[in-house]
Amino acid sequence: MNHLPLIIKREYLTKVRNKSFIIMTVLSPIIMIALVTLVAYLSQINNDKVRHISVLDTSGLVYDVFEDSEFTKYNIINNMSLDAAKVVVKEQEDYGLLHISAFDTPENITKGIAFYSEESASISVISDLEMKIERRLTDLNLIAKEVDISLIKSSTIDITIKQENFDGERTSKLDSFFKLIFGGASGYLLFMFIIIYGNMIMRSVIEEKTSRIIEVIISSVKPIQLMLGKIIGTSLAGVTQFAIWIILGGVLFTLVTLIFDIDLSQLQTPQQQLLQQSLSDSDINTQVELGLAAIQRLPLVNLIIAFFLFFISGYLLYSSLYAAIGAAVDSETDTQQFMFPILMPLILSVYVGFFTVIEDPHGTISTLFSFIPFTSPVVMLMRIPFGVPIWQQVVSLIILITTFIVTVWFAAKIYRVGILMYGKKPSYRELLKWMKY
Repeated sequence: MNHLPLIIKREYLTKVRNKSFIIMTVLSPIIMIALVTLVAYLSQINNDKVRHISVLDTSGLVYDVFEDSEFTKYNIINNMSLDAAKVVVKEQEDYGLLHISAFDTPENITKGIAFYSEESASISVISDLEMKIERRLTDLNLIAKEVDISLIKSSTIDITIKQENFDGERTSKLDSFFKLIFGGASGYLLFMFIIIYGNMIMRSVIEEKTSRIIEVIISSVKPIQLMLGKIIGTSLAGVTQFAIWIILGGVLFTLVTLIFDIDLSQLQTPQQQLLQQSLSDSDINTQVELGLAAIQRLPLVNLIIAFFLFFISGYLLYSSLYAAIGAAVDSETDTQQFMFPILMPLILSVYVGFFTVIEDPHGTISTLFSFIPFTSPVVMLMRIPFGVPIWQQVVSLIILITTFIVTVWFAAKIYRVGILMYGKKPSYRELLKWMKY
């Protein structure tokens, strides 16, 4: 009689009814949203602070470029020495003092600009000041050299190279950006899923082995059925937990932003702020249209189907190895010697994906690793957004499934012997002997 459905049901219900599983399923999204909210709130408080900056322009040529904004107020100081200005700014507890020395030519001013403050100034503040001064000094330098600024501005040409393949299909720079997002997210999600729930399968096997429950179960169930039941049941529990995280996290995320009026855009790093400043003059509508066109050009149907197939196949492949390790040892501390060979292909696949596929998705290295079964689930998922022929995907999937079947066969042999072995940590040589039984 086939006991596999009963084992899957037992493993699934055992996991989802476990108190720690229920607690972490509920608490994990709450803790994550709470942390994100706290960081956003603290960042918002910091960014809402109005900064008062005093400007001492002894040259008299730059001060008028400093215009007040919502969170930055400028105070222009005249007829005052630098030392006196420092004292005044310090007494007023202003954010800082910007001093611009007198200069004869714009080229000689670079060493004559300094910002004085009680503490280190924000990167975004300094960058904004530098940008304002650079624009004014550039204009002054052009005027000094008798160059018509209006003529230069009217002569400036922005170039955007159109990209098109030989079949007439158009692409853009944003295409690569979205392909990177979709491919990277798919590969990283699989990597994390294998790490989290593969360890759960391994711990489940170790617990039943050390409690001797396995001796009773194995009397009426074939080892391979028990192993597959554990893998599939735990996987379904993981999918359930992951789905709850997404739903509950989305609901909490929406409620928090509405109730507490948290602006998550405040989470921007100084690097992101600098990037936004550099792009502030670009045509936003054009960028949005290009972005939507780039998403439409993605092979979404192919991505969804391939993600489903490679995700399941890759996870089952590694889960069988985790189950075999759990059967071979008596405690989690003994798993370390066997974990490294399993993690190495995963780490290698992520490395190849982010450093090779992105740069050359159809190169020899990327193509080769997308066919190796222990790296193909991650690498192929990252290659597909860049356009992989269907025959390559099918061949890679066939190799992956075949490897899974062979791996399950060998893992079942280790599992069959290992679940009844106690008190001894096996070596690699002994594992090879178990495969021959």
